[in-house]
Amino acid sequence: MRAGRESSRLSVMFRFAIAAKLDLTVTDMECLDFLMEAGQATAGRLADQTKLTTGAVTGMLRRLERAGYITTERDPADRRRVIVTPVPEKVDRGRQLYARYGEQVEQVVADCTTEELDFLADHYDRMSEAYLAQLNVLRDSDIP
Repeated sequence: MRAGRESSRLSVMFRFAIAAKLDLTVTDMECLDFLMEAGQATAGRLADQTKLTTGAVTGMLRRLERAGYITTERDPADRRRVIVTPVPEKVDRGRQLYARYGEQVEQVVADCTTEELDFLADHYDRMSEAYLAQLNVLRDSDIP
């Protein structure tokens, strides 16, 4: 548990440092990360992915669009939906800031066996499920 908490804490602090360099909030940056992986998404999908309210997502999208990180357009098939797309040239700065970390992670896992990598992937998948479950509990609870 100690190692997991320390890794989590350092991950959060690293993300805050990167976000500060990009003049973003961590939530904005994580939304961009999801968009970079997905290519594009609807505002509703971003709300589902981030577990934020639709109002919070709307505010986030306005900030990101004003800063030039995303474009938004109405879905031609359903004008009520908004399609959000990252602007590759703008998000490249974030990729540059992550590059050295990525190189270091590659060195860390370079000597891992296939079995060890499979274990790590399974571990991260299961931890993600635990985080998502708890995000849902927090979002849906009456506890202030």
